Amino acid sequence: MPSAPTNRPTTPVDLYTSRRTARRHPWTFLTQHGHVLLVVATDPHPLVENIAATVGISPRKTLQILKDLEDTGYLYRMREGRRTRYTIDPHKHFRHPATSHKEIGALLAIFTQSPADTRY
Repeated sequence: MPSAPTNRPTTPVDLYTSRRTARRHPWTFLTQHGHVLLVVATDPHPLVENIAATVGISPRKTLQILKDLEDTGYLYRMREGRRTRYTIDPHKHFRHPATSHKEIGALLAIFTQSPADTRY
């Protein structure tokens, strides 16, 4: 009786490739900070739990990122009753030296489908 085929790696190259694939995490072009900023751009009154669920991070990490964005002037936080309203400054520049000549409003406009200056 023939043995059942296995999906186990049979050569050193297969073994190396399977180990690399198993450890590889999916990556995205935008950081978690960028994703949080995009959520706020589409909803200026988001709940922290909703941001966290949309981005796929914990509420605690979401709060840290919101604080980072506020501390660096990318967004401003205002209390309106029991809710928090976030306002984004679309004229802030990207932080990386290779893209620091561009404003974040251009990125926001791509994902929000509206001119950056009119949304904020």
